[in-house]
Amino acid sequence: MDEKKNDETIAQIKQQIDLLLNDNSVPRNVKVAIEAAKKALLTEGEYSVRSSTATYKIDEVSNDINLPPYARTVIWNILSLLESVKDQ
Repeated sequence: MDEKKNDETIAQIKQQIDLLLNDNSVPRNVKVAIEAAKKALLTEGEYSVRSSTATYKIDEVSNDINLPPYARTVIWNILSLLESVKDQ
């Protein structure tokens, strides 16, 4: 049951990441970081390792001064979802 919930949460995160990646107002360095986070999430392995890696990469750019306010809110939401992903 937890595995299904984690997969659903990761799908939500992926959807929000794709939203930011397709937005022209998001700075390139932020896009690079969230793309790396997306790749980390989609690799095989333990959920905790995948979510921790993604959290680290996204957290690095969450306070970027050039980040539009709504994008920062989406990033905080992604970080919140990542914290809920755990191993069975």
